[in-house]
Amino acid sequence: MNILIVNDDSISAPGIAYLARAAAKLGDVWIAAPAQQCSALSQKLTLRELISLEEVTDFPAPVRKAWRIGGTPVDCVKVALEHLLEEKPDVVLSGINNGFNAGQDIAYSGTLGAAFEAARAGIPAIALSTAGDDYLCGAQPYLIPVLKELMEMGAEKGNVWNVNFPAVKTSAPKGILRDVVPAPVSLFRETYIEEVQPDGRVTVACKGILTPLEQIPEGTDARAVKTGYISIGKVNAFVR
Repeated sequence: MNILIVNDDSISAPGIAYLARAAAKLGDVWIAAPAQQCSALSQKLTLRELISLEEVTDFPAPVRKAWRIGGTPVDCVKVALEHLLEEKPDVVLSGINNGFNAGQDIAYSGTLGAAFEAARAGIPAIALSTAGDDYLCGAQPYLIPVLKELMEMGAEKGNVWNVNFPAVKTSAPKGILRDVVPAPVSLFRETYIEEVQPDGRVTVACKGILTPLEQIPEGTDARAVKTGYISIGKVNAFVR
C-alpha cells in the first residue's frame, strides 16, 4: 500500500506527523505538504509563481520521503502526482486538520481541497480533522481502525471520505456515526468588525461565531462531532 499524505496546516503541524505515524503501520508513506499555513485556501492553485521544493530529511515519522512545498494543498497533490512520485499512490490522506471540517465550512477547507484534487485524479482520498491539535490523543485509538475500514471500502469515483474526530481528550467518543451528510449550515458564522487604523485606513477583521447546536440538524457531520461522536461521510469532489 502506497500512501501519500498532504495537509493544509503545513509540514510542521502536529497533525500530519500524527497521521503519518499511524499510516506507516499500514503501508509506505510519502509526505508532500505546504511550507506555510494554508487553511481556508480551498482549491487554490499556483499558476503564475514559482513553487519551491525541499526534501525534508528529519520528518518525525517513518516515511519513505517528505517534501516541503512552497504552494497550496492542491499544489502539493498535483506536484507529487505529476513530478515527485514514480507511480500513483493507492490512497491520499489529507490531515489531520487542526479544526473541524464539517457543514458548509468544507467549501473553504484546504484539507478537503487537497482530497478533492486526489479524487479528480482517480485516487481514493480520505480527509481527517479534529477539534484541534490538543485533541489528537482522543483520536488515537480509532485512527488506524477507521483508516483500515475506509481504505478497504474505497469510494465511488469522485467521492472522498470526510472524517471528523470530536473534542475529547481522556474520555472516549460516544461512538462512530457513519453515512452522515454535510450540515446545511456552517459551524462558524463569519462577522466583520470595522476598525479605523492610526493612519486613517478603515479595516475589517473577521470573527467566527459558533452556530448553536439547536440550529444544526440531526444526521449531519457537524451535529455528530458537536455531540461527541466521530463522523464519517462522503463528499463529492465535483458537487458540494
